[in-house]
Amino acid sequence: MEYKWTALSVTTVGAILGSMQGSALMIALPSMMRDLDLNFFFAMWIILIYMLLTVALVPMLGRFADIVGRKKLYNVGFAIFGLGSLLSGMTMGKGAVAGVELIAFRGIQAVGGSFLMVNSVAIVTDAFKKGEVGLGLGVNQVAGIAGFTTGPVVGGMLTAISWRWVFLFNIPIAIFAVPWAYFRLREVVEPLKNESFDFVGNVLLLTGLTLMLLGLTFIAFPGFPEIYTVFLLIGSLPFFALFVYVERRVKYPLIDFSLFRNRLFALGNISNLLNGIATGAVMFLLIFFLQGPYGQTPLSAGIMMIPFGLAFLAVGPVSGRLSDKWGSRILSTAGLGVTAIGLLFLATITKQTPYPYLAAYMAIMGAGGGLFESPNTNAVMTSVDPHKRGIASGVRTMLRNTGSMLSLAVSFPFLISRVSVNDLMQIMIYGGGVQDKAFNLSSFEYGLHLAFYFSLVISVVAMILSSFRPSHSPMAESRADQTNAR
Repeated sequence: MEYKWTALSVTTVGAILGSMQGSALMIALPSMMRDLDLNFFFAMWIILIYMLLTVALVPMLGRFADIVGRKKLYNVGFAIFGLGSLLSGMTMGKGAVAGVELIAFRGIQAVGGSFLMVNSVAIVTDAFKKGEVGLGLGVNQVAGIAGFTTGPVVGGMLTAISWRWVFLFNIPIAIFAVPWAYFRLREVVEPLKNESFDFVGNVLLLTGLTLMLLGLTFIAFPGFPEIYTVFLLIGSLPFFALFVYVERRVKYPLIDFSLFRNRLFALGNISNLLNGIATGAVMFLLIFFLQGPYGQTPLSAGIMMIPFGLAFLAVGPVSGRLSDKWGSRILSTAGLGVTAIGLLFLATITKQTPYPYLAAYMAIMGAGGGLFESPNTNAVMTSVDPHKRGIASGVRTMLRNTGSMLSLAVSFPFLISRVSVNDLMQIMIYGGGVQDKAFNLSSFEYGLHLAFYFSLVISVVAMILSSFRPSHSPMAESRADQTNAR
């Protein structure tokens, strides 16, 4: 078997594991809140801590991978992810104690997930020659979306036993994957062993993001002193400013800002960030809706989410392959447009919306995501030198997760714009049991629609900016490179 297929098969396991975990956890969240007596603050941070740490860690780990090699870090990632899963599944206590434990253990999981995320894309890009990268990334992302698609169903089935199995399910997969990756992967690109790390930049970035996200989260909780929220948000700005200052002067930066001089790399990443803001909270909102006004159980809600993943699954590999020939401008821009149409439809859903309509709206969203992701990732990863693919992957993942993180933090205040946190907890946890409270449900739907309209505006902005990226053809560029080499 050619190495490119070996690398693709190994990284596929990581893609499935990471994506399945995220979607399964969302389904299990109401049961977890009920069982552990968690409030929304802890519930949100069980999700946000994973995003926050991956945002802060992936640039450093991408840089780390360029220096020490991708294979080693990928293996370490599986082991750490398995440990975090084990600890999360064994969480004890109730209320705040259980919330703090889960946030800490999810943090460990995030460290392992960061190793996996930043290296899997770079490993695939290294293994496939230019002009074929779109195919490899398309298949890799299909695996990810397959995990995302099956995650709600698996999560619903496991939650029927216990939400703990959503975490414990990962352990046998990690036990299998660590030795498999160790023996099957190899280093294709020689590591840059003489370069160093930018730890100062990483600390500044992590501190700034933590303060900003805390501030955005506390906006959603009535009773939290506004002065503290303002202090947190304003306090994050000096850390971001210092981060940019340090990065522009350090010899080996955490984020190489010179990469953004390449218009394709810059606009691909900006589109990626905005798409994350537009779509990062969509699944969170839909699960609130399905298990709330729609009155579904975790398993039935998971099954109802399948059209989203199936549409992505159908479009993703095709768009990835086409991007090798046509580039990303038309495909990615069209994908953002289709996503905007899906968000427009989702902004109309109510408790009375027939499920076939809802399924069609989710399928449109999935098709838009599949049309955007593979070509955009192909453009970002092939626009840089091979020795910088680790940091390029880190920047891409960081911006995507930053967008998703901001999406969640902004969407929650929309949800509670006309409904109290306590009522929202009833709607989320008890679902159909509160459908007689017409005012609460209509208020919830109002906030839901506001959140989708916000996402729609961001998606349209992303589509406009994406259209300004230069046209390109990786396949043609590869042939030109081979001709010049002769």
